[in-house]
Amino acid sequence: MKKRPNQSDINPYPNSNTNKRYYTYDYWLKKTFGGKCMKIPIDAGFTCPNIDGKCSVGGCIYCSQRGSGDFAPEAEMPVIEQFETVKKQLSSKWDTDKYIPYFQAHTNTYAPLSKIKEKIDPVMEMEGVVGLNIATRADCLEDDVVSYLSELAERTLLTVELGLQTVHDRTANLINRGHTYADFLEGYSKLRKASNNINICVHLIFGLPGEGREDMLESVRELSKLKPDQVKIHLLHVLKNTKLADMYLRGEYIPMEMEEYVETVSQALTYLPPNTVIGRLTGDGMQSDLLSPDWSRKKTVVINNIDKKMYEDNLWQGKKFS
Repeated sequence: MKKRPNQSDINPYPNSNTNKRYYTYDYWLKKTFGGKCMKIPIDAGFTCPNIDGKCSVGGCIYCSQRGSGDFAPEAEMPVIEQFETVKKQLSSKWDTDKYIPYFQAHTNTYAPLSKIKEKIDPVMEMEGVVGLNIATRADCLEDDVVSYLSELAERTLLTVELGLQTVHDRTANLINRGHTYADFLEGYSKLRKASNNINICVHLIFGLPGEGREDMLESVRELSKLKPDQVKIHLLHVLKNTKLADMYLRGEYIPMEMEEYVETVSQALTYLPPNTVIGRLTGDGMQSDLLSPDWSRKKTVVINNIDKKMYEDNLWQGKKFS
């Protein structure tokens, strides 16, 4: 009897060896490094210009007190000790000797260059480090810092992660982002011109207050014109002790439903360049701090539903990209 083809066999998307119809970060790691790598979150103790008053105070309305660094050790711990601590914690889960330090919390280029180098240089000397991820904002890229990033990109596979979240300035103002889309484009261009070796990963958030599906897809279509190396799509989730939580508890914000999110992400992927790596397709926070949506705790279910939706609707990354 002839074997019935499975989803992998009939997958029209080229950058995949599974049923995934988008360029997964896992597949990219295997192609780039030959296998899995352990990403190690590090909190360098930096702040943000929309926290310390340079452009605003209070930070983005959805950010936790640790500025997306909830899964890293405390910033008071030396960076080398943080590296070793997380490495030990994850060693039972990840069978690998390749590591990517991830400076994730707050804005990791928002400091004098000497302070930035003091935090980053030591972990670059750790055994097994094959890459480096630095999360920052496009409005925090001074010339000397960009020059340093270019130097780092000669030494390792550097990925600079830029939080865009949305191309709509009205939304950026509402969430207290502290910069415009024009500011983002200026910083993005600055990195691109500085070095061809810097991988740029851009973050988008779906479900921001006041945005419908078409607004979210418009952000994706605009971003696709830049042909970023990587993209991370996050679900906006409500965490305790944030301004968004206050809005949610007052009934001023309603999170996306799973079906709506799955549909939006599936459509969004079709507009992205086929060679852009997808670093994330949902978002999560500390489970003890999550107020809503409760379904976001089921990350595997969300991802599986996206896979199913793309198969059923015959969608794949880049299908509508031009």
